[in-house]
Amino acid sequence: MRVGVFGGSFDPIHVGHLVLAESCREQVGLDQILFVPCNMSPHKRDGAFGTDRQRMEMLALAIGGNRSFAASDIEIRRGGVSYTVDTLAELAASRVDDEFFFLMGSDSLNSFATWKEPKRILELALPIVVNRPGVEDNALDMLRPLCSPERFAMFSAIKVQSPLLEVSSTAIRSSSAHGKSIRYLVPSAIEKYIATQKLYRD
Repeated sequence: MRVGVFGGSFDPIHVGHLVLAESCREQVGLDQILFVPCNMSPHKRDGAFGTDRQRMEMLALAIGGNRSFAASDIEIRRGGVSYTVDTLAELAASRVDDEFFFLMGSDSLNSFATWKEPKRILELALPIVVNRPGVEDNALDMLRPLCSPERFAMFSAIKVQSPLLEVSSTAIRSSSAHGKSIRYLVPSAIEKYIATQKLYRD
């Protein structure tokens, strides 16, 4: 099985996440997209606003009905700071017949070399880099020193065209906190869940 691993806070998951995931699934020929909410991001140490249970429940609501989408609480169960390399290593050990890819925005490339064990990450999974506005087409070149020429050729050949939706979880939380509409920024089930749970209120 070809599995795309999509990490993030998903606090909340929104239409931008879903469109990106579906674009990657279809264009790279993935069998599954695995959404992995982090326990604590190494880049955002403030933690989540929604509880672990709430974030997992929102994921379940958002991806329900899509048999190619699944969610995993692997990082939440592991606790502590969530590192991509640890997650990929754990998945590879438990799913030995699967081939792994990991989804990332091109805006993350500048900092990728500072991630925990970046060379190991590129051994465990092939990156699917989705372009962000203002990022050069040759941005992948900064990954060359971190892997073999053969490995670089494999993932640099992966091209994904996805609508660039300027939607952010931060903006959604802010709108919700101020009583503004988040309709169409999140699936309707998530909009109702946030209202019912009184999430992100001041």
